[in-house]
Amino acid sequence: MTVNTAKLGGTASNVTVAKVAHGLMTMTWRGSEPVPDEQCFEAIKAGIDAVPPGAKMLLNSGEFYANDLGTGNLELLARFFDKYPSYADKTFLSVKGGVKSLKPDSSPENLRRSVDNINAVLRGTKRLDLFECARVDQNVPIEEAIKTLAGLIKEGKFDHIGMSECRAETLRRAHAVHPIAAVEIEVSPWSYEEEVKKVIATSQELGIAVVAYSPLGHGFLTGAIKSINDLPKDDSRRHLTRFGEDYIKHNLTLVEELKAIAAKKGCTPGQLSIAWVGSLGAKVIPLPGSSKKERTLENLAGGDVLLTETDVSEINEALARHEVKGDRYFGNSEAAHLWG
Repeated sequence: MTVNTAKLGGTASNVTVAKVAHGLMTMTWRGSEPVPDEQCFEAIKAGIDAVPPGAKMLLNSGEFYANDLGTGNLELLARFFDKYPSYADKTFLSVKGGVKSLKPDSSPENLRRSVDNINAVLRGTKRLDLFECARVDQNVPIEEAIKTLAGLIKEGKFDHIGMSECRAETLRRAHAVHPIAAVEIEVSPWSYEEEVKKVIATSQELGIAVVAYSPLGHGFLTGAIKSINDLPKDDSRRHLTRFGEDYIKHNLTLVEELKAIAAKKGCTPGQLSIAWVGSLGAKVIPLPGSSKKERTLENLAGGDVLLTETDVSEINEALARHEVKGDRYFGNSEAAHLWG
Protein backbone atom coordinates (compact mmCIF):
# COMPACT_ATOMS: atom_id res chain seq x y z
CA MET A 1 0.00 0.00 0.00
CA THR A 2 1.30 3.43 -0.97
CA VAL A 3 0.33 5.96 1.70
CA ASN A 4 -0.11 9.51 0.42
CA THR A 5 0.97 12.41 2.61
CA ALA A 6 0.04 16.01 3.41
CA LYS A 7 1.67 19.00 5.05
CA LEU A 8 0.33 20.65 8.18
CA GLY A 9 0.13 24.44 8.39
CA GLY A 10 1.17 27.41 10.47
CA THR A 11 4.14 26.73 12.72
CA ALA A 12 3.96 23.05 11.67
CA SER A 13 4.20 23.71 7.92
CA ASN A 14 7.41 21.66 7.79
CA VAL A 15 5.66 18.58 9.23
CA THR A 16 4.59 15.86 6.79
CA VAL A 17 1.86 13.47 7.92
CA ALA A 18 -0.11 10.64 6.37
CA LYS A 19 -3.00 11.97 4.26
CA VAL A 20 -5.38 10.04 6.54
CA ALA A 21 -5.01 10.60 10.29
CA HIS A 22 -6.04 8.25 13.12
CA GLY A 23 -8.74 9.21 15.61
CA LEU A 24 -8.43 7.38 18.93
CA MET A 25 -11.60 8.47 20.75
CA THR A 26 -13.62 5.26 20.38
CA MET A 27 -10.87 3.18 21.96
CA THR A 28 -11.85 4.55 25.38
CA TRP A 29 -15.05 6.59 24.95
CA ARG A 30 -17.71 4.44 23.34
CA GLY A 31 -20.52 3.83 25.82
CA SER A 32 -19.50 0.20 26.19
CA GLU A 33 -16.38 -1.20 27.81
CA PRO A 34 -13.05 0.18 26.54
CA VAL A 35 -11.18 -1.86 23.94
CA PRO A 36 -8.35 -4.11 25.25
CA ASP A 37 -4.91 -2.51 25.13
CA GLU A 38 -3.39 -5.04 22.74
CA GLN A 39 -6.14 -4.54 20.17
CA CYS A 40 -5.68 -0.76 20.38
CA PHE A 41 -1.91 -1.07 20.19
CA GLU A 42 -2.20 -3.21 17.03
CA ALA A 43 -4.50 -0.62 15.44
CA ILE A 44 -2.19 2.30 16.30
CA LYS A 45 1.00 0.47 15.34
CA ALA A 46 -0.36 -0.70 11.98
CA GLY A 47 -1.08 2.86 10.91
CA ILE A 48 2.33 4.15 11.98
CA ASP A 49 4.10 1.25 10.26
CA ALA A 50 2.35 2.06 6.97
CA VAL A 51 3.52 5.67 6.83
CA PRO A 52 6.44 6.33 4.45
CA PRO A 53 9.85 7.42 5.80
CA GLY A 54 10.02 11.10 6.65
CA ALA A 55 6.30 11.33 7.42
CA LYS A 56 4.42 10.94 10.69
CA MET A 57 1.05 9.51 11.67
CA LEU A 58 -1.23 12.20 13.09
CA LEU A 59 -2.84 10.75 16.23
CA ASN A 60 -5.86 12.59 17.61
CA SER A 61 -6.72 12.28 21.30
CA GLY A 62 -8.57 14.23 23.99
CA GLU A 63 -8.10 15.03 27.65
CA PHE A 64 -11.67 13.81 28.31
CA TYR A 65 -11.89 10.83 25.93
CA ALA A 66 -13.19 8.23 28.37
CA ASN A 67 -16.54 6.96 29.57
CA ASP A 68 -15.95 8.79 32.85
CA LEU A 69 -14.76 11.90 30.93
CA GLY A 70 -11.31 11.34 32.39
CA THR A 71 -7.88 10.83 30.90
CA GLY A 72 -8.32 7.20 29.82
CA ASN A 73 -7.31 7.85 26.21
CA LEU A 74 -4.12 9.63 27.20
CA GLU A 75 -3.32 6.87 29.69
CA LEU A 76 -3.72 4.36 26.86
CA LEU A 77 -1.29 6.37 24.74
CA ALA A 78 1.24 6.53 27.57
CA ARG A 79 1.09 2.73 27.87
CA PHE A 80 1.52 2.40 24.10
CA PHE A 81 4.62 4.60 24.03
CA ASP A 82 5.96 2.82 27.10
CA LYS A 83 5.84 -0.39 25.09
CA TYR A 84 6.94 1.15 21.77
CA PRO A 85 9.17 4.12 22.68
CA SER A 86 10.68 4.36 19.20
CA TYR A 87 7.23 5.15 17.80
CA ALA A 88 7.01 8.51 19.59
CA ASP A 89 9.09 10.25 16.93
CA LYS A 90 7.00 8.65 14.18
CA THR A 91 3.81 10.36 15.35
CA PHE A 92 2.35 13.85 15.59
CA LEU A 93 0.07 14.02 18.64
CA SER A 94 -2.90 16.40 18.68
CA VAL A 95 -4.90 16.59 21.91
CA LYS A 96 -8.14 18.43 22.62
CA GLY A 97 -8.70 20.03 26.02
CA GLY A 98 -9.79 23.30 27.54
CA VAL A 99 -13.14 22.09 28.86
CA LYS A 100 -14.79 21.61 32.24
CA SER A 101 -17.67 19.16 32.53
CA LEU A 102 -17.78 19.15 28.72
CA LYS A 103 -18.27 22.93 28.62
CA PRO A 104 -15.67 25.21 27.02
CA ASP A 105 -13.43 27.03 29.50
CA SER A 106 -10.61 29.00 27.91
CA SER A 107 -9.70 30.95 31.02
CA PRO A 108 -5.92 31.23 31.49
CA GLU A 109 -6.16 29.10 34.61
CA ASN A 110 -8.05 26.27 32.93
CA LEU A 111 -5.92 26.23 29.79
CA ARG A 112 -2.78 25.93 31.91
CA ARG A 113 -4.44 23.22 34.02
CA SER A 114 -5.50 21.34 30.90
CA VAL A 115 -2.08 21.41 29.21
CA ASP A 116 -0.30 20.49 32.45
CA ASN A 117 -2.73 17.63 33.04
CA ILE A 118 -2.20 16.24 29.54
CA ASN A 119 1.57 16.33 29.94
CA ALA A 120 1.38 14.76 33.39
CA VAL A 121 -0.70 11.84 32.11
CA LEU A 122 1.61 11.30 29.13
CA ARG A 123 4.47 10.97 31.65
CA GLY A 124 7.11 12.10 29.17
CA THR A 125 6.45 9.12 26.90
CA LYS A 126 5.40 11.40 24.05
CA ARG A 127 5.71 15.12 23.31
CA LEU A 128 2.44 17.06 23.12
CA ASP A 129 2.85 18.32 19.56
CA LEU A 130 -0.41 20.24 19.21
CA PHE A 131 -3.01 21.43 21.70
CA GLU A 132 -6.45 22.65 20.72
CA CYS A 133 -9.44 23.84 22.69
CA ALA A 134 -12.18 21.32 21.96
CA ARG A 135 -14.73 24.11 21.57
CA VAL A 136 -14.63 27.90 21.40
CA ASP A 137 -15.42 29.55 24.74
CA GLN A 138 -17.85 32.39 24.01
CA ASN A 139 -16.97 34.00 27.34
CA VAL A 140 -13.31 34.52 26.43
CA PRO A 141 -12.27 36.49 23.31
CA ILE A 142 -10.46 34.11 20.98
CA GLU A 143 -7.53 36.51 20.86
CA GLU A 144 -7.04 36.17 24.62
CA ALA A 145 -7.27 32.37 24.50
CA ILE A 146 -4.65 32.20 21.75
CA LYS A 147 -2.36 34.59 23.64
CA THR A 148 -2.58 32.27 26.66
CA LEU A 149 -1.69 29.23 24.54
CA ALA A 150 1.17 31.09 22.85
CA GLY A 151 2.55 31.84 26.31
CA LEU A 152 2.40 28.15 27.23
CA ILE A 153 4.32 27.33 24.05
CA LYS A 154 7.03 29.77 25.11
CA GLU A 155 7.22 27.88 28.41
CA GLY A 156 7.95 24.72 26.42
CA LYS A 157 4.73 22.88 27.31
CA PHE A 158 3.76 22.04 23.70
CA ASP A 159 4.64 23.12 20.15
CA HIS A 160 1.66 24.08 17.98
CA ILE A 161 -1.84 25.54 18.35
CA GLY A 162 -4.93 24.04 16.74
CA MET A 163 -8.58 25.07 16.61
CA SER A 164 -11.74 22.98 16.74
CA GLU A 165 -15.39 23.53 15.76
CA CYS A 166 -14.82 27.18 14.90
CA ARG A 167 -16.24 29.49 12.26
CA ALA A 168 -14.05 30.84 9.46
CA GLU A 169 -14.14 34.32 11.01
CA THR A 170 -12.96 32.96 14.38
CA LEU A 171 -10.16 31.03 12.69
CA ARG A 172 -8.97 34.17 10.93
CA ARG A 173 -8.94 36.15 14.19
CA ALA A 174 -7.01 33.40 15.98
CA HIS A 175 -4.45 33.07 13.19
CA ALA A 176 -3.78 36.83 13.34
CA VAL A 177 -2.55 36.40 16.94
CA HIS A 178 -0.46 33.24 16.43
CA PRO A 179 -0.14 30.93 13.40
CA ILE A 180 -2.65 28.08 13.59
CA ALA A 181 -1.29 24.70 12.49
CA ALA A 182 -4.61 22.91 11.99
CA VAL A 183 -8.34 23.34 12.46
CA GLU A 184 -10.51 20.34 13.28
CA ILE A 185 -14.05 20.35 11.92
CA GLU A 186 -16.55 17.69 10.86
CA VAL A 187 -16.41 17.05 7.11
CA SER A 188 -18.07 14.22 5.20
CA PRO A 189 -20.53 13.70 2.35
CA TRP A 190 -23.32 14.21 4.90
CA SER A 191 -21.62 17.12 6.74
CA TYR A 192 -20.73 19.65 4.07
CA GLU A 193 -22.68 22.73 5.09
CA GLU A 194 -21.82 26.30 4.10
CA GLU A 195 -19.68 26.99 7.17
CA VAL A 196 -17.60 23.90 6.41
CA LYS A 197 -16.89 25.28 2.94
CA LYS A 198 -15.99 28.69 4.42
CA VAL A 199 -13.56 27.18 6.95
CA ILE A 200 -11.87 25.10 4.24
CA ALA A 201 -11.56 28.15 1.95
CA THR A 202 -10.16 30.32 4.76
CA SER A 203 -7.72 27.57 5.75
CA GLN A 204 -6.47 27.30 2.17
CA GLU A 205 -5.99 31.07 2.04
CA LEU A 206 -4.05 31.13 5.31
CA GLY A 207 -2.10 27.90 4.80
CA ILE A 208 -3.81 26.04 7.67
CA ALA A 209 -4.42 22.28 7.58
CA VAL A 210 -8.00 21.04 7.97
CA VAL A 211 -8.31 17.91 10.10
CA ALA A 212 -11.67 16.51 9.01
CA TYR A 213 -13.24 14.44 11.76
CA SER A 214 -16.02 11.90 11.23
CA PRO A 215 -15.40 11.58 7.46
CA LEU A 216 -17.48 8.38 7.61
CA GLY A 217 -20.47 10.10 9.22
CA HIS A 218 -19.93 8.28 12.53
CA GLY A 219 -19.84 5.03 10.55
CA PHE A 220 -23.13 5.58 8.72
CA LEU A 221 -21.47 6.17 5.34
CA THR A 222 -19.83 2.73 5.41
CA GLY A 223 -23.22 1.22 4.61
CA ALA A 224 -23.07 -1.14 7.58
CA ILE A 225 -25.80 0.66 9.56
CA LYS A 226 -29.29 0.35 8.13
CA SER A 227 -31.32 0.73 11.31
CA ILE A 228 -30.82 2.06 14.80
CA ASN A 229 -31.12 -1.58 15.87
CA ASP A 230 -27.76 -2.21 14.18
CA LEU A 231 -26.17 -0.18 16.98
CA PRO A 232 -25.50 -1.66 20.44
CA LYS A 233 -27.95 -0.50 23.10
CA ASP A 234 -25.21 1.47 24.88
CA ASP A 235 -23.83 3.05 21.68
CA SER A 236 -23.70 6.84 22.02
CA ARG A 237 -24.68 7.26 18.37
CA ARG A 238 -28.23 6.30 19.32
CA HIS A 239 -28.55 9.85 20.69
CA LEU A 240 -27.52 11.54 17.42
CA THR A 241 -30.42 13.05 15.51
CA ARG A 242 -29.46 11.55 12.15
CA PHE A 243 -29.56 8.02 13.54
CA GLY A 244 -33.17 8.37 14.69
CA GLU A 245 -35.74 6.19 12.94
CA ASP A 246 -37.41 9.36 11.60
CA TYR A 247 -34.30 10.21 9.59
CA ILE A 248 -32.22 7.09 9.07
CA LYS A 249 -34.37 5.60 6.31
CA HIS A 250 -34.24 8.85 4.34
CA ASN A 251 -30.49 9.26 4.84
CA LEU A 252 -29.84 5.72 3.60
CA THR A 253 -30.77 6.81 0.07
CA LEU A 254 -27.52 8.80 -0.10
CA VAL A 255 -25.53 5.85 1.20
CA GLU A 256 -26.96 3.57 -1.48
CA GLU A 257 -25.80 5.95 -4.22
CA LEU A 258 -22.34 6.21 -2.67
CA LYS A 259 -22.14 2.41 -2.48
CA ALA A 260 -22.86 2.17 -6.20
CA ILE A 261 -20.16 4.73 -7.03
CA ALA A 262 -17.69 2.93 -4.74
CA ALA A 263 -18.39 -0.38 -6.45
CA LYS A 264 -17.47 1.17 -9.80
CA LYS A 265 -14.24 2.55 -8.29
CA GLY A 266 -13.33 -0.80 -6.76
CA CYS A 267 -13.23 0.56 -3.21
CA THR A 268 -15.43 0.41 -0.12
CA PRO A 269 -18.07 3.11 0.55
CA GLY A 270 -15.99 4.23 3.52
CA GLN A 271 -12.88 4.60 1.38
CA LEU A 272 -14.88 6.60 -1.17
CA SER A 273 -16.01 9.03 1.54
CA ILE A 274 -12.45 9.39 2.84
CA ALA A 275 -11.16 9.99 -0.70
CA TRP A 276 -13.85 12.62 -1.36
CA VAL A 277 -13.01 14.48 1.85
CA GLY A 278 -9.31 14.35 0.99
CA SER A 279 -10.04 15.71 -2.50
CA LEU A 280 -11.30 18.97 -1.00
CA GLY A 281 -7.75 20.27 -0.63
CA ALA A 282 -4.08 19.33 -0.39
CA LYS A 283 -4.12 20.17 3.33
CA VAL A 284 -7.49 18.54 4.07
CA ILE A 285 -6.69 15.48 6.20
CA PRO A 286 -9.52 12.99 6.85
CA LEU A 287 -9.65 11.82 10.49
CA PRO A 288 -11.55 8.54 10.78
CA GLY A 289 -11.55 6.68 14.07
CA SER A 290 -10.49 3.07 14.42
CA SER A 291 -9.81 0.57 17.19
CA LYS A 292 -9.02 -2.35 14.87
CA LYS A 293 -5.89 -2.95 12.80
CA GLU A 294 -7.86 -3.97 9.72
CA ARG A 295 -10.03 -0.86 9.84
CA THR A 296 -7.00 1.40 10.31
CA LEU A 297 -5.42 -0.01 7.15
CA GLU A 298 -8.69 0.18 5.21
CA ASN A 299 -9.06 3.83 6.19
CA LEU A 300 -5.47 4.62 5.22
CA ALA A 301 -6.06 3.05 1.81
CA GLY A 302 -8.94 5.49 1.34
CA GLY A 303 -6.35 8.25 1.13
CA ASP A 304 -4.82 6.50 -1.87
CA VAL A 305 -8.06 6.32 -3.88
CA LEU A 306 -7.70 8.85 -6.69
CA LEU A 307 -10.97 10.46 -7.74
CA THR A 308 -11.29 11.87 -11.24
CA GLU A 309 -13.24 15.05 -11.96
CA THR A 310 -16.03 12.82 -13.21
CA ASP A 311 -16.01 10.84 -9.94
CA VAL A 312 -16.18 14.01 -7.85
CA SER A 313 -19.00 15.41 -10.00
CA GLU A 314 -20.95 12.17 -9.64
CA ILE A 315 -20.56 12.25 -5.85
CA ASN A 316 -21.51 15.93 -5.66
CA GLU A 317 -24.59 15.31 -7.80
CA ALA A 318 -25.62 12.53 -5.41
CA LEU A 319 -25.21 14.92 -2.46
CA ALA A 320 -27.37 17.50 -4.22
CA ARG A 321 -30.12 14.94 -4.86
CA HIS A 322 -30.23 13.62 -1.31
CA GLU A 323 -30.40 16.36 1.29
CA VAL A 324 -29.41 14.92 4.66
CA LYS A 325 -32.07 15.11 7.36
CA GLY A 326 -31.24 15.83 11.00
CA ASP A 327 -28.55 18.04 12.50
CA ARG A 328 -25.00 16.89 13.28
CA TYR A 329 -25.48 16.13 16.96
CA PHE A 330 -28.62 15.88 19.06
CA GLY A 331 -30.89 18.69 17.95
CA ASN A 332 -29.27 21.52 19.90
CA SER A 333 -26.27 23.09 18.19
CA GLU A 334 -25.87 25.67 20.95
CA ALA A 335 -25.62 22.99 23.64
CA ALA A 336 -23.09 21.12 21.48
CA HIS A 337 -21.07 24.36 21.17
CA LEU A 338 -20.82 24.06 17.40
CA TRP A 339 -19.33 26.75 15.16
CA GLY A 340 -17.82 28.99 17.83
